[in-house]
Amino acid sequence: MNLRSTMLTAAVLSTLIATTAPAAISAPEPAAATAESRARLAPLVDLAAERLLLADEVAAAKYGTGTPIEDPRREQQVLDTVADLSTSSGLDPAVGIRFFQDQIEAGKDVQRGLHERWNAHPELRPAHRPDLGQEVRPRLDRISVEAVRELRATEPVRSPTTRCQMDLAASVLGTVAEHRLDALHGEALGDALSNVCR
Repeated sequence: MNLRSTMLTAAVLSTLIATTAPAAISAPEPAAATAESRARLAPLVDLAAERLLLADEVAAAKYGTGTPIEDPRREQQVLDTVADLSTSSGLDPAVGIRFFQDQIEAGKDVQRGLHERWNAHPELRPAHRPDLGQEVRPRLDRISVEAVRELRATEPVRSPTTRCQMDLAASVLGTVAEHRLDALHGEALGDALSNVCR
């Protein structure tokens, strides 16, 4: 990660643990405890990161075609599917919908950021235009199924407590490093996870 990404990550983590009690963060946790914290929410955080990275392909598919980034019809289809998946898995549909609303908005932020970047730097424009229906949406749909499953599985550790904030911060830090997310994706990941501990 470059300096800007490192600073961005620090800002994201600061936001995520803003409600953490000072006594709880006065001393660093042992490595084993940090690894345990990351493990609790890592699968959910990794799925959010994977979805954001797929936003790159969505952006590439739309770039230069006149296709708008906003797609209310598709977004509603996703939310309707998530509501059904949530109900069948025993998750409150409102929780699933809220989580995916955050994912959708974060994904659009990535698309906008990439379009601006490609406009300013033509040499960075993607050489391949993915097929949304055949290449991208099936992978997004898979993530939806897995994310709803993880939301249900992590209900006991996602209450708005210091522990959840610390677990989330540890998971985000590990995921940003693992996927080498730049500032655009790192900030979007923070937004995508802003309601996880609520």
